[in-house]
Amino acid sequence: MEFRKSHGLHGEITVPGDKSISHRAVMFGSIAKGTTEIHNFLQGADCLSTIACFQKMGIDIENNRDRVIVRGNGLRGLRRPQDVLDCGNSGTTTRLISGILCAQEFDVTLTGDESIRKRPMKRIMEPLSLMGADITSMNGNGCAPLLIKGRPLKGIHYTSKVASAQVKSAILLAGLYAGSPTSVTEPYVSRNHSEIMLDLFGADIKASGTTCTIQPARELHGAQVMVPGDISSAAYFIAAGLMVPGSQLLIRNVGINPTRDGIIRVCQDMGADLELLNVSSGAGEPTADILVRSSSLHGTEIKGAIIPTLIDELPMIAAMACMAEGDTVIRDAAELKVKESNRIAVMVESLKAMGAHVAETEDGMIIHGKKPLHGASIDSRKDHRIAMTFAVTALCADGVTNIKDADCVNISYPGFYHDLEQLMK
Repeated sequence: MEFRKSHGLHGEITVPGDKSISHRAVMFGSIAKGTTEIHNFLQGADCLSTIACFQKMGIDIENNRDRVIVRGNGLRGLRRPQDVLDCGNSGTTTRLISGILCAQEFDVTLTGDESIRKRPMKRIMEPLSLMGADITSMNGNGCAPLLIKGRPLKGIHYTSKVASAQVKSAILLAGLYAGSPTSVTEPYVSRNHSEIMLDLFGADIKASGTTCTIQPARELHGAQVMVPGDISSAAYFIAAGLMVPGSQLLIRNVGINPTRDGIIRVCQDMGADLELLNVSSGAGEPTADILVRSSSLHGTEIKGAIIPTLIDELPMIAAMACMAEGDTVIRDAAELKVKESNRIAVMVESLKAMGAHVAETEDGMIIHGKKPLHGASIDSRKDHRIAMTFAVTALCADGVTNIKDADCVNISYPGFYHDLEQLMK
């Protein structure tokens, strides 16, 4: 797809439902007793992969676009699938479902697309194995496809090397089936959507500092889930509103969970004209409308505990830093190397192609701002975050920017280009 410079974005937008919460609502509803109704479910390819996996295990899931109904069969109600479970491009599906499957009374094979078959799974295999799970990388490389043989599990206290909600959630979900309590301690608190939603479904779960503990469960119970707008999707419009001169955008009903709101804090640190309106904290997941206006930004340093709260937004933040006065330094972000692509290397290469002054470091990058950008040919590596980042960056660049495999945005935001175009009219 081709993109050109914009002379201002205006209007209101409501972004699709949160991807992380949509995944979890289907998973938890599937292993709960009774009916779960999910409103504002994200109809992206990743979340549809989660639905397909549980349907293959006998769960009745009705997808009515604006409302998904899951008729759960209880903690022990999954059935052995007749075929391999295909997680598509979804790391969340692959890792979280592993925590559930390792406690079932059947064996199953998990696989995914080319990207998933390269992403590291040892980070869940090791703690789950300590709980008694029998989980094997079939190619012996620590990646999918995974063969999981259901076994009785025991509770553990696990100290994770990485602040990863996917690792934490896989262990906590396995802990539902364990014979004793299970705890996870992280270096920093990662996204806590699992903790909030497990509590909603009736699990006995407590968090203290960077440690979360779950008790074995007899049963979970179906619930009503209202999915807020995904802040990771909103990030592209926040950045566009700040970067493109003459812009003013209102992004409605965005989730601002404190374990996810790093993008807002960084924008404020950079001098953004950004306001949170209509702040609400219903059902444990706070939301707000976000008003942004084009701003004169300045560089900042991003590191440490804030990194897990904006890990998916770092590509967009790096591009935004190109428009800021001075230097921006991103540290402690080595996790970006094992996403759908090596996002550090891809961002540095692609921003340089557009004329930015940026350098890769071992765990992040340094961006020297205010260098004029020009159009370029960008290979998205079929990574939805990269494609959306450069669609926005192109609005600030002279000439034409071409994005290869631009349709990969369907993974998390099928209507992204349409919504972006509507704001430029």
